Amino acid sequence: MLFQSVHTAGSAIYLVYFFLLLLASRVPRTNPGCGWWALAILFAFLARIAVLGIESEEIASSRLAYSVLVLFEKLMLMLGTARFFGPWLSARTLIALVLVMQSWLLLAHALTWPPLLYTASLVLFNVICLAIVCINVQRGTAPVHLWIKRSIVLFGALLILHWLLYIPISRLLFVEWRLLAFLIGTVLVVLLYTALLGAVLSLFQKRLLDSESKALDLAYKDPLTGLRNKRYVDSLFGQALQLATRPHQLLALYYIDLDHFKPINDGDGHKAGDLVLQEVARRLQNSIRSTDICARIGGDEFVVIATQLEHSDHATGVAQKILQLLQQPFAVNGKTYRLGASIGISLYPEHGQDFSDLLEKADHAMYEMKHHGRGGYCLYQPQA
Repeated sequence: MLFQSVHTAGSAIYLVYFFLLLLASRVPRTNPGCGWWALAILFAFLARIAVLGIESEEIASSRLAYSVLVLFEKLMLMLGTARFFGPWLSARTLIALVLVMQSWLLLAHALTWPPLLYTASLVLFNVICLAIVCINVQRGTAPVHLWIKRSIVLFGALLILHWLLYIPISRLLFVEWRLLAFLIGTVLVVLLYTALLGAVLSLFQKRLLDSESKALDLAYKDPLTGLRNKRYVDSLFGQALQLATRPHQLLALYYIDLDHFKPINDGDGHKAGDLVLQEVARRLQNSIRSTDICARIGGDEFVVIATQLEHSDHATGVAQKILQLLQQPFAVNGKTYRLGASIGISLYPEHGQDFSDLLEKADHAMYEMKHHGRGGYCLYQPQA
């Protein structure tokens, strides 16, 4: 009665794990190893069905069916591990190994070898297959959590120990060990496949986090220059202000509009213009500190936010440095271009409390600079 209860519960759990792994394998871009593991647990379920026949008069045939199905389970398990974690042995080697094991058991069945020798062969084959699984997982490079890899190796090692102890305990110490061994084996198999399912979910989690990070990059990064965009600065300006500005210090916003850029696009095409913009971005990025922010807000317009300035003279000093960098020649595709920039400057908290106010004031100062001849910088001056 207890054997039937364990068998029924174990079979039901195996089927549940089969459907879980099967569903997971149907998710687009899921590692193919998940599908092999689904087949493995299905063979484990079929092997459990064959166990029922061992109690009947056809014990030899049922034992052979059980052995064949168990080895097919181990083959699917090894193939799945190789596909998921990276191969240690090739698929051909694994298939050839299991076919040799199957042939050995068929020969033992045909020649009616003693049950002890037959069981010892099955134990040895299972131990070899599980050892390959553990080594493959340990050596594997799949980006799963370390504790999941260790769990798979641990439960695989415990299954190896379980198989190795079956004959000594059942033959020498405890004749009725088979029922308890069946229960322990069921628990260990369930734990192993739980860890394997955890590895699949771990990859799902990584994909989700990577997709989220990529989406944020697309939302907050300028695709041409790699700089942050206006949306990023607008969204995180308050946070950056709290982290990067100390009491009694200034923050300066520089609105940078390139001079003489339009003739490059008109004369040499947008490809040349894009390369120039990328070089502008590189120079700006290399000129700022780690606490500063550099962004492209559209066309040939850029914004630099400099933090932790002691007084307004520091703000104009930064503007002068930016201006000198942008006045140096740009060598692109064998041609040399000379640009320049008109820079408007606004200060926090003197000229505004948020990004929109500061950007508007810096934009106004930049147009004042253009009105007076370009190629310089201008600090915003409130109108009387």
